[in-house]
Amino acid sequence: MILEIMPRRLKQFLLFFAVASGIPHTFFAQSVESISDADHIKTIQFYSDSEFTNIPIIELGKPIKITFDDINGDEADYYYRITHHNFDWTPSVLFKNEYLDGFDEIRIVNWENSFNTLQLYSHYTLTIPNEDTRRLKVSGNYIIEIYNDDDQVVFSRKFIVYENRTTVKVYIKRSRDLNFINTKQSVQFEINSPNEILRDPKRTVKTLVMQNNNIGQGITNLIPQFTIANQLVYKYDQESGFWGGNEFLFFDNKDIRASNAGIGRIDLQDIYHNYLHRNVVRANRRYTYNPDINGNFVIRNLNADNNNVEADYAWIHFSLECYEPLDGGTIHLFGNFNNYVLDESTKLLYDKESGLYYTKRLFKQGFYNYRYVLLKPDGTIDPGFISGNFDETENEYTVIPYYRAPGARYDRAIGKGIGNSANITN
Repeated sequence: MILEIMPRRLKQFLLFFAVASGIPHTFFAQSVESISDADHIKTIQFYSDSEFTNIPIIELGKPIKITFDDINGDEADYYYRITHHNFDWTPSVLFKNEYLDGFDEIRIVNWENSFNTLQLYSHYTLTIPNEDTRRLKVSGNYIIEIYNDDDQVVFSRKFIVYENRTTVKVYIKRSRDLNFINTKQSVQFEINSPNEILRDPKRTVKTLVMQNNNIGQGITNLIPQFTIANQLVYKYDQESGFWGGNEFLFFDNKDIRASNAGIGRIDLQDIYHNYLHRNVVRANRRYTYNPDINGNFVIRNLNADNNNVEADYAWIHFSLECYEPLDGGTIHLFGNFNNYVLDESTKLLYDKESGLYYTKRLFKQGFYNYRYVLLKPDGTIDPGFISGNFDETENEYTVIPYYRAPGARYDRAIGKGIGNSANITN
């Protein structure tokens, strides 16, 4: 509790003092949790090698680009801060010059205002390397914070920088537990390290397993079951099992003035309002394949040359027909459009007159995946309450191995593996 109210500078000073004095780092360590973005900050995107990525997992030495919009449109000044973290997202003991070549806490100078849009906004772009921040020196977990002139963080994002030191093979299996064979998918994988000996792997090697790049619900407690020469084998079932979920729903308003298969009605007030067709509970229905982009989104305006500043914003209206008792829980929108964070802006309200749950949210023009989930009173998420869970669902799984050699001071991310449940086997 003391750390939560302690000023940032004081926490950094105490951390450095602890390292210099030999005090265990965990005495001051505090895992970083996801925070909601400021209301006026929208459409945060990461790019690696000029390609958009749902969660930034970037090879060491490759460039990074971050873009976002400020719908206040007042050309405000923003700055960035980069910090290095351990596997469990507690701050690492590395000093800034050990993981960063150059400087951070620098103003973002690349911005432009929207053009020919009803919603005014300023579009900001940060690219690393740049003349101030030349490169990230080491692999591992990072957090970038964007803050304003008052040192208030308007948003932060986790990202992972990995070294291509291992080969990770990922296999998706149906659950061996008959109670979950039709609803769960288990992730099995092998880590091959031909060029580096991973000493005492049960203690020094950790892994992050994610479904659809949702880092907030990743599995992190797996240890290798077998070691065969330079190969670590993980053949877990329930321990590495994820609910299959269902294919994401979508809407596409690249033509903001036209209805389509997802948008039933258009209204123009101060800006455009797009009303989606009513959604229903899918948990009590059979699985139906529907191609999606696994929770992601793509910005596009059918009539624009530059989507960054010519794509407009619209209020998207959602409605859901649900008669299942919530038992004190709340229904939320869920997707990478806001980094999978559930807050008041994603919460659906109940309208007694229509019998529907509803909400509206501001989105930049494009193609979006979304899903409805139940947030239980204990803070856990039930992903299948509305959508259902099916072993046939197409999901993408990512495995990141980390290694801290005996005596080392930080956790290196030493590879990346990807598997898809489209290839699921028994």
